[in-house]
Amino acid sequence: MSNTAITVAHGDGIGPEIMAATLHILKESGALLDIETIEIGEKVYLSGNAAGIAPESWKSLRRTKVFLKAPITTPQGGGYKSLNVAVRKTLGLYANVRPCVSYYPFIETKHPVMDVVIVRENEEDLYAGIEYRQTQQVEECLKLISRPGSEKIIRYAFEYAKKFNRKKVTCFIKDNIMKQTDGLFHEIFEEISAEYPNIEGDHWIVDIGAAKMADTPEKFDVIVMPNLYGDILSDVAAQIAGSVGLAGSSNIGENVAMFEAIHGSAPRRAGQNLANPSGLFLGAMLTLVHIGQTDVAEKAHNAWLRTIEDGVHTYDIYKEGVSKEKVGTREFAEAVVARLGQKPETLKAVEYKQDTAEAAKEKPIFSTPEPQKKELVGVDVFLDWWKGKFYGVANELGALVEAVNGDGLKLQTIANRGVKVYPDGFADTFTVDHWRCRFVPDAGEGNAIDHQQIISLLLRFDDAGLDVIKTENLYNFDGKHGYSV
Repeated sequence: MSNTAITVAHGDGIGPEIMAATLHILKESGALLDIETIEIGEKVYLSGNAAGIAPESWKSLRRTKVFLKAPITTPQGGGYKSLNVAVRKTLGLYANVRPCVSYYPFIETKHPVMDVVIVRENEEDLYAGIEYRQTQQVEECLKLISRPGSEKIIRYAFEYAKKFNRKKVTCFIKDNIMKQTDGLFHEIFEEISAEYPNIEGDHWIVDIGAAKMADTPEKFDVIVMPNLYGDILSDVAAQIAGSVGLAGSSNIGENVAMFEAIHGSAPRRAGQNLANPSGLFLGAMLTLVHIGQTDVAEKAHNAWLRTIEDGVHTYDIYKEGVSKEKVGTREFAEAVVARLGQKPETLKAVEYKQDTAEAAKEKPIFSTPEPQKKELVGVDVFLDWWKGKFYGVANELGALVEAVNGDGLKLQTIANRGVKVYPDGFADTFTVDHWRCRFVPDAGEGNAIDHQQIISLLLRFDDAGLDVIKTENLYNFDGKHGYSV
């Protein structure tokens, strides 16, 4: 078997120490790797590169297509961009996969039999990072959920379960509130779940689902979520399994994959030979599985399990009465190397089948839907309007906005932060300076209008001296509402 080229970044803070320990174990385990090293993170940021990664480093990533990355430090302030987000989005790393496993009784946890995999959508949702200050009092962040983006991540979760012999895939969403965005994610989950009759599919509203996961994680197997929920709950899952410091993750795209620990660079612990390399090491195990070196991954992973089982622990997981030896970063790596060829006796040994490597390489699969009939049926006009009061001013604004009716459009309602305040609103409703005015056709809701009517409406707003900050067109698709009602 020939060597596989991978790109490696040693990172900042504890990064260089834990990467050295990880690479030492990989070498001694017999991993066949040609390593290209790149510089990323704090030093690159401070050189004037706002992205934290140089152009030649991008070339390495696109050439090797496999990236093992230590944690980095992003300098505070100065408009520095998140390197993780930049790499994920630029290279299309749509699936973030985080196995969260407990190692009871050798590492303290309230959940002795936990073995949950979080599959998190990685490219869209609120992490599109599209934000605006619209008024003096209100900021906006756009939540974008797409059909192809949702199909890719949900199908990946089911393919992962199929290839790794998982029995259930659960969807966490909040579509009782966000009926359009989370509703689409849930709808697609149901469609794709039906294609996998041998895998149980169920869904939970994310708040009670999170509570259930924190209480009885053994009830779950694979959990798939949109970006924000997945980011938060993958950290929760890792922590309740034993420690965030023990979790590795993969970021999978159609052509490139990135592997890392989920913890940060911990600069306060840097250079002290204290840091636990386990999170990055387990990320490296995912790397080996991804590139097909499953025999090496099995050998190294089982040696790591035996080390944990033998009570050789770094300071962060050391516990009197359970641990037997407190060691530093380098010593921990040597302890793993010394146990290569051994398997755990109490913990479950890892068995990687050769063909399971393909699960991490599954191509994204999404459909191209038939075109739908799209009709413009109204418009929401958003205003910046303030009278120095937080209560009881909606009727005054209503009278001003009613005056711009005309050309086949009429005011239907005014809302403030999603609450209807006109007509027939309550003076008790708290309001700020951000108002949504919904206009529908005189002929009745659901009838079509044209863009010229909207342009004329905006001109009338301008003539009335009202400050329009944005508009949102209201569309029907095949006769169904494409907007919240």
